[in-house]
Amino acid sequence: MIDPVNDTDWLALTDEALPFSEALGWVSGAAWGGVAGFLGVVRDHAEGRTDVTAIEYEAYEAHVVPRFAGLAAGARGRWPEIGRIVIWHRLGLVALGEVSVAIAVSAPHREEALDGCRYLIDTLKATVPIWKREHWPGGAEWSPAAHSLEPVTGKEGDGS
Repeated sequence: MIDPVNDTDWLALTDEALPFSEALGWVSGAAWGGVAGFLGVVRDHAEGRTDVTAIEYEAYEAHVVPRFAGLAAGARGRWPEIGRIVIWHRLGLVALGEVSVAIAVSAPHREEALDGCRYLIDTLKATVPIWKREHWPGGAEWSPAAHSLEPVTGKEGDGS
């Protein structure tokens, strides 16, 4: 796994497994009474398909971590109390039951940690150039749930 970007952000795009316990440990600390996390896990179904066997992720790699940094800045702009942030996403083929995205946030209280975590995953899905191809027995196809990327707006800028 790639090392943290700085003392407050650990942002990574990787083809390695995402060790969520390490993310939670890294964001935790005596100053943070609230730690929230989110895992996106590959499931066996998708829109219009019940036999998914894996998801393959591709990205415009040069833009992903800078966008993650913009998301982290945006979360801190909304909730200045946020402590540490982890944003990790997998690349390549990810099997059923494996984690494809991991978010962890610490803050003095649960409300800021939970709100920050939700903001990060929702904004990541809408603004970061990562795409998925669903695999099933006998084929693969880009997800029908794909959409155009929205610009990141507000205090966080576009991260690039």
